[in-house]
Amino acid sequence: MSEPDADSYALKSAQMAEVPAPDLPYQPPTPRKPPPIALIGAGGIAGAHLDAYRTAGWPVVAIANRSLPRAQSRAAEFFPEARTTTDVQRILDDPTIKVLDITPHPANRLPLIEAALKAGKHVLSQKPFTENLDDAERLIALARANDVHLAVNHNGRWAPHLAWMREAVLSGQIGTLTSAHVQIAWDHSWIEGTPFEQIPDLVLYDFAIHWFDFLTTLAPGRLQSVTATSARAAGQTVKTPLLSQALVTLKGGQASFTFDGATAHGPRDTTLLTGTEGTLHSTGPGLGRQSVTLTTAAGRATPSLTGTWFNDGFRGAMGELLCAIEQNRPPANAAETTLPTLALTFAACASARQNRPVEIGTIRALPKH
Repeated sequence: MSEPDADSYALKSAQMAEVPAPDLPYQPPTPRKPPPIALIGAGGIAGAHLDAYRTAGWPVVAIANRSLPRAQSRAAEFFPEARTTTDVQRILDDPTIKVLDITPHPANRLPLIEAALKAGKHVLSQKPFTENLDDAERLIALARANDVHLAVNHNGRWAPHLAWMREAVLSGQIGTLTSAHVQIAWDHSWIEGTPFEQIPDLVLYDFAIHWFDFLTTLAPGRLQSVTATSARAAGQTVKTPLLSQALVTLKGGQASFTFDGATAHGPRDTTLLTGTEGTLHSTGPGLGRQSVTLTTAAGRATPSLTGTWFNDGFRGAMGELLCAIEQNRPPANAAETTLPTLALTFAACASARQNRPVEIGTIRALPKH
């Protein structure tokens, strides 16, 4: 066996040829004739939903919120002709409204989803879908019993860079996935003084779930265990920890996630996926600006991506549900597809709390303090 040369020790790589990027279906799906939509919950994230639907030209005909002035303000900004109300039952009783976008926090959202499904409405639920797998499975069964679709707004599935990389993996561009590594540094201190600050596992539960979902779609059935930690950053004034990390063991692979939510300067978002036949890499200063490369034996490809996570991701989540209704098929973001994501998220939160590795699937609910 020959000795490695100096370049091998120094991890130097050979010059790669530039090759065309494969044409992959990463753009949000668009229905031909969307049915009337109602929004339940006009809180902070609702603006992203409504802006996406307005841009797409989809009809939002009603907005409900506990505070009527908030609902009226949203309607005035995005859909002036939409009627506003504090009475959700009026929307449930309206036979012309076919689709509900339900956005409140999980505990408040649960009875709303249940009532909507019983009323025969198709539902797009905000994420995280539920706080335990029992509720998730019960709602999925209820949707089936009422012959309606129940989808989850995992809008990161249609973030341009994540969507393109996922399609590249699933179409075999890098062979079998062997590793996935995500590192994000950003300033999450904006949550101070908001309800988000009261969520003990905020980063792992509400934020990291996007990338946990990304992993479960890349490696279905391969996740085994997770070891996670959370910590407060030096000098942070936000109540909940802003630093979290997770290591996930896969059958035939590994994944790691580092979330530095107390980065005041120089934000950076990078994702690296390696496979038996290639590598995918994306990097940028944030979620909305990413450059992606695909490297294989043929050379290096750099796709020219269009769109941004906010708000094309939201257009993708609702658009997929609307297309599924139109085409009479299950949506790609059907609630049952998010069960592995919830299982990984709950296990990661439990691992951070208990300071031990946790087998994914053994924790069926978000741990309580």
